[in-house]
Amino acid sequence: MERLTASEEMRSWSREVRRGGKRLAFVPTMGALHEGHLFLVHTAREQADRVVVSVFVNPTQFGPGEDFEHYPRDTERDAALLAGAGTDAVWFPATEDLYPEGATTWVVETGLSARLEGEARPGHFRGVTTVVAKLLQVVEPDLLVMGQKDAQQAAVVGRMLRDLKSPVELVVAPTRRESDGLALSSRNAYLSASERRQAVCLWEALQGARDAWRVGEEDPEEVVRRMMARITAEPDTTVDYAAVVDPETFESAERLQAGTLLLLAVRVGKTRLIDNLPLDGG
Repeated sequence: MERLTASEEMRSWSREVRRGGKRLAFVPTMGALHEGHLFLVHTAREQADRVVVSVFVNPTQFGPGEDFEHYPRDTERDAALLAGAGTDAVWFPATEDLYPEGATTWVVETGLSARLEGEARPGHFRGVTTVVAKLLQVVEPDLLVMGQKDAQQAAVVGRMLRDLKSPVELVVAPTRRESDGLALSSRNAYLSASERRQAVCLWEALQGARDAWRVGEEDPEEVVRRMMARITAEPDTTVDYAAVVDPETFESAERLQAGTLLLLAVRVGKTRLIDNLPLDGG
């Protein structure tokens, strides 16, 4: 596995791959890797000849009082996991490389970004779209692989790619979960043992809402009420939002139907967790 740092190194490696007629997939991460990230690498490997992963804790997508300074970082562990997963190259860009002194350009999506996560975390999606645009400018991949767990983030990036006429194809891989249903997340490491047990309430709330729909419930307000009731039954939980939305617009759905997306953002103790579940008709 190649280990790259400077943008020039990354771009040179990528162009060499493509000159050889190989299809290149790119997986952007913030490190603190887990099996969910490795599943993204596996998904990328299935659809491309070469896979490159970036590891960069992007400062511009963290708001005041969020966990940028404490976000888990372990470069050597991440590199070892990626090598074991068959990654062809890993890119560790420096902050001053992606955000050079005097940089004043931002990439801003103004529709999907205004809702839910965008409302709860002002400026977050501006940081996401800007850094993803910068990464793509350097890597020049055929495929960009992201995870369904961050459903709104993937949708915002997909809208950016469409609006900017990017040739990059977005692939969204299914959410990976622990055996009890908790979505894999780097922030799960913040949970105490008791909080970890409580955190499964997100998955149970989503499952309960889906089960209600499967037996005929179509009212989004009733489904939101059910999700809220399950979450708030646990001590030390705070709901940032529980929503039922159209997956294309992220506007509130008028009724539940196949494809409708259930969304949760919940604080368990001091740890903020997100999860979602598309209604699949199964």
